[in-house]
Amino acid sequence: MSETPRFGSAGLSDSYPGKTFDPEGIASYTAGFGLTAFEYQCGRGVRLALDKAAALGKACGARDIALSVHAPYYISMSSLEEEKRLHSIDYLLQSCALVKALGGRRVIFHTGSCGKQSREEALEKALDTMRRAVKACDEAGFEDCILCPETMGKVNQLGTLDEVLALCQVDERITPCIDFGHLYARSQGIQFAETTAQEDYAALLDKLQILGPERAAHFHAHFSRIAYTKGGEKCHLTFADTEFGPPHAPLLTLLKARGMAPTIICESAGTQAEDAQTLSRVYAAL
Repeated sequence: MSETPRFGSAGLSDSYPGKTFDPEGIASYTAGFGLTAFEYQCGRGVRLALDKAAALGKACGARDIALSVHAPYYISMSSLEEEKRLHSIDYLLQSCALVKALGGRRVIFHTGSCGKQSREEALEKALDTMRRAVKACDEAGFEDCILCPETMGKVNQLGTLDEVLALCQVDERITPCIDFGHLYARSQGIQFAETTAQEDYAALLDKLQILGPERAAHFHAHFSRIAYTKGGEKCHLTFADTEFGPPHAPLLTLLKARGMAPTIICESAGTQAEDAQTLSRVYAAL
């Protein structure tokens, strides 16, 4: 496992010139920005054929680009509809099959919303689904896959830092995906505000230690600037849009000082590769 952070993009930026699936083109484009990670997007469903995935994995592996998969958005581990809740496990299994074909291990997913139940009830359902998902992965031969529940940006969604860490307690392989922009947005810009970002990031990194040194040091992360409303996340922005945060420099400074090595995937709106390159360059210059 890398001892320094990996920086990468969530899918391809608007500047990507290709219009067809081209493993060598995607790998070359990503490497051209100096990136060492790439998150394949399956938000609308797992649709990439496994042979094509293997070709992309080979092309990226030759350039030391680690691959992960973002599972479908319609996963709902806390749904009041039992059928929908349990179908979420099938979507995770599909995502695991794809990430294995890609030569990666990490599957990132949203846990869903609370709906018409309390946060406590929603979390209990999600914990049950998580236990079932781990068992299903083991039975399907995906025991080496790493499930990564993501912190979420809307107030009514399940996915506070504490809720995600609770899900990670189900199994020692489960690793959090800390979306710093989401946490900033759901706090109405209070957490990771410019004036308190350094101490807020430090407090979060301290809290991750509950997972033990290995998971704490190698957590998964998403980063982008995000606009928000009273309900939390509104939309993803680019690094050029500076009205909203969070700032990245204080986080990168802390990661370097503490010797932590997460995989950081940039989710900027259309400039994710370019902004991931900025993250990488800022870190390297520290």
